[in-house]
Amino acid sequence: MACENYDPCFPDQPVVHLYLPIWANQPSFKSKSAFVWVEDTNESLTSSSISYSELNSSVQAISSHLLQTLHKGDTILILCKPSIQLITILFACQRAGLIAVPIIPPNMSAKPGPSHFHLFHALSQTKPVAAIANPSFISSLSSYPQFENLQWFSSDELENNISFSDHDGCGEEDVYLIQYTSGATGVPKPVLVTAGAAAHNVRTARRAYDLQPSSVIVSWLPQYHDCGLMFLLLTVITGATCVLTSPANFLNRPRLWLELITEFKATCTPVPSFALPLVAKRGNINHGKFKLELKLSSLRNLILINEPIYKSLVEDFINEFSKVGLKPSSISPSYGLAENCTFVSTSWDSHADQDNHFPNMQSYKKLLPSAKLGSFSSNETADIDIIVVDEETRELVEDGVEGEIWVSSASNAVGYHGHPCMTREVFHARIEGRISKCYLRTGDRGVIKGENRYVYIMGRVTDVIKVDQRWIHPHYLETIAYKSNAKWLRGGCIVAFGVEIPRKSGVVIMVVAELAQKNGNGDELRNICRRIKGDIWEEEGVEVGVVALVRSGSVAKTTSGKVRRWMVKDEMMRGRLRVVYTEEYLGEDEMKEGEGKRVSLLSFL
Repeated sequence: MACENYDPCFPDQPVVHLYLPIWANQPSFKSKSAFVWVEDTNESLTSSSISYSELNSSVQAISSHLLQTLHKGDTILILCKPSIQLITILFACQRAGLIAVPIIPPNMSAKPGPSHFHLFHALSQTKPVAAIANPSFISSLSSYPQFENLQWFSSDELENNISFSDHDGCGEEDVYLIQYTSGATGVPKPVLVTAGAAAHNVRTARRAYDLQPSSVIVSWLPQYHDCGLMFLLLTVITGATCVLTSPANFLNRPRLWLELITEFKATCTPVPSFALPLVAKRGNINHGKFKLELKLSSLRNLILINEPIYKSLVEDFINEFSKVGLKPSSISPSYGLAENCTFVSTSWDSHADQDNHFPNMQSYKKLLPSAKLGSFSSNETADIDIIVVDEETRELVEDGVEGEIWVSSASNAVGYHGHPCMTREVFHARIEGRISKCYLRTGDRGVIKGENRYVYIMGRVTDVIKVDQRWIHPHYLETIAYKSNAKWLRGGCIVAFGVEIPRKSGVVIMVVAELAQKNGNGDELRNICRRIKGDIWEEEGVEVGVVALVRSGSVAKTTSGKVRRWMVKDEMMRGRLRVVYTEEYLGEDEMKEGEGKRVSLLSFL
């Protein structure tokens, strides 16, 4: 579907920051809230907001301040906590023509962890000339020589004593953002995003979700990359209002998300699909002690991100919250990745009949589709071209055959900063035997099914476990493991992976699961492991070789809550996980070889 002007009176702009002065100078928009920030204190909500006029003025002031000493094209680290201030700084960098690198500021007084390593890694990779942070964070870096040569801007002083000046800002082809991938399948990679690609991406998303100036968006996602950042841009190009809170506030009290939808009559909200069970468990539909009774009838788009998206999981959520007005037709399964700015597709369609809305949406191997390509006879031209390819032969596969998803669009990022070979491999792929357009290799496996040519995201290529000519997606095993012991295990904190045993032929499957409870005797822990093994065999026909139960907090995750299977596997192999109990299982051959004695599979590693 080709993008069209949002409104003939206000034509679309080539880059996002140019929308701000348009809204700021329109009587019906200048005093309208662009962003609302909500804090949650003892279940009492306090909010602050910024209008389109105020946002435009702040962006102009900050960009002018930065350009007093910086130059267009300079790279700048942004080390600010989620807030309205962070939003204004991001837009100001685009208007100033700077390349922004948003990073979650770690607690420098705490024990070094992934967030610390990520900061130093980003500093080394992107080689910024400047950085923005609050005064206390700047002071906390005084003992680190790596930061001495940076020009520091205090976030508290960015709008002080500023004389406005005109400047060109980012053009369509200029890189305006280095956004890091989530790190779910490896070390986070720095993706180069142009201002034009970002604008194209959010225009496409705006059309896909049929957003209007009357739309109200609620989001608690991290504002540093991917969907959380994209929805900031999406808000501005739509002239909508976005209500925000931090991921920490959501995790502390998941019901807050539903309260914000209720309080602000939200029409659109993105949420990782794995968060739905957490919300259902802790959402407290019966308001009882809570002041605010939930009302979700205003919601038009419940945008589900982070594959896989299980139909049963969504059904459970709908069954729980339809009691307070949540409409099944609002379910909007979606797909995206940092290398395409964020948005790729959704299977939700504002023009679809009821048969193509949830719960009538066709599922495949328990999953909901994340795109609808339409029939081959359709005359519509896709704004984002999605194909499925055999990743080894690089040839198109037939519908119904699983392969790697490739994407081609004006939203494609430029590449990975400092990685020319990887950029060529990932961003410049071509179908074998053709010299046509280039595609982005997503690294996701998927399949196209049905008359409507729905696209189902099956899992990551690098996560696939290959056993006896069979390709197994670990999320199926992880889901079964949790259901087998929901009382004892933490949801979303289970990892399955394969391990090649040097002195054995084939692959042994290991399941690592976090315990939700500290207590548990040997018999109870042994039974947990045996239920995991037994249920996985019964439902998937997959033999599990090792089950390891670990302490709460042991399973590594990304900032958006995805499990980092590669890191858990690495830590398990190095003996760094806090293992509480391990159960190992041997096949008949090994039992005969060991003459009935217990032989540790881990001893083969």
